Amino acid sequence: MAKILIVDDEEAIRRTLRDILEFEKYNVEEARDGMECLVKLKKTKYDVVIMDIKMPRLDGMDALERVQVLSPDTPVIMISGHANIDTAVEAVKKGAFDFISKPPDLNRMLITIRNAMDKSTLITETQVLKRKVAQYKTQAIIGETEAIEHIKTTIDRVAPTEARVLVTGSNGTGKELVARWIHEKSNRNKASIVEVNCAAIPAELIESELFGHEKGSFTSAHKQRIGKFEQANGGTLFLDEIGDMSLSAQAKVLRALQENKITRVGGDKEIKVDVRVVAATNKDLRKEIDEGRFREDLYHRLAVIIIHVPPLNERREDIPLLVEHFISVVCEDYGIPPKKISDKALVALKNVNWTGNIRELRNVVERLIILSDKEITDKDVLSYVLPNAVQSSKFKEIFDRFDNVSELQDFMEKEFINYKENA
Repeated sequence: MAKILIVDDEEAIRRTLRDILEFEKYNVEEARDGMECLVKLKKTKYDVVIMDIKMPRLDGMDALERVQVLSPDTPVIMISGHANIDTAVEAVKKGAFDFISKPPDLNRMLITIRNAMDKSTLITETQVLKRKVAQYKTQAIIGETEAIEHIKTTIDRVAPTEARVLVTGSNGTGKELVARWIHEKSNRNKASIVEVNCAAIPAELIESELFGHEKGSFTSAHKQRIGKFEQANGGTLFLDEIGDMSLSAQAKVLRALQENKITRVGGDKEIKVDVRVVAATNKDLRKEIDEGRFREDLYHRLAVIIIHVPPLNERREDIPLLVEHFISVVCEDYGIPPKKISDKALVALKNVNWTGNIRELRNVVERLIILSDKEITDKDVLSYVLPNAVQSSKFKEIFDRFDNVSELQDFMEKEFINYKENA
């Protein structure tokens, strides 16, 4: 139910507008002047504000300017019984959605409210879309450990070339981010990077996904389909989890890399493609080759440059930087001020066994932001991150023993091996 705030020093006006708007199923609140309006706006989000101009303490015009600062997306409809056209123009210039003279025409008032709410909805939808677009922008690689600096240096050297790259590492370590930065820093960054998750596509459909198909080439091929190789023409093709690709598809990918040509499923026409391939896997491809599940010749085609992304447990020094980054990102997504995190909480997070790597850390930070109060503390980490009461109590005993954070950190670094199994 939409929420409307009526701001007017005349009780009769407020009561009349309330009765009409409540009859129209709006949730209505009142304020007697501009000061009370600002107090309410600090505590509550309103869909529309209806505000008189002539009021004691703080009149409508001055209150309007402050509303624009306090809640710039809230539409304000100004009303007055003593105003002229100049006042109306001034109100609109200062940010009012519309101006209505007293006594208000009720039909016009209701139409104006609906229009104001439509504007408010559009603003909200635009903000959501902007956040979604921002998520697709290439994020920075966060970290200062030697391994991460080596990855950044390698990307800088390799990206401007046409060399194929194989990115290895466990699930959740950030292999896709490395691939995106290779594309972003390459000479192909004006074109697209097209992603294919080889593990998510059934074996019988992977060839159609990669190379496309002609109409009628199989039962459900009702129209021609352009494959990922053609979509990525002039850009980068990112083959994620390539270790899960079928052997028949591997043979066709190898041919495409050798000849820079593809043939759609069910077609006989060769199509030239100009694609740089970056592949990623969480598997040991050497072992997969030995066991006959991956082609050695394709491996040598893909692994011109190998970039290994280490698991989070091998770069614990980066956890504070990652946590601060995720706090900023998650709080921005939720539209709330960034929460603080205590030093002890960071020590606790550094000593968790991160089997899910950075993806797990991001989820944990989001959980802590939702469940904690103004500051994320070590007690929050012990309560919401460690999986059971025994482990929480063991860590609580350690954390309560030290008041000095640096001493706690030193102890955990020396003794962590003893607690790793339980973290």
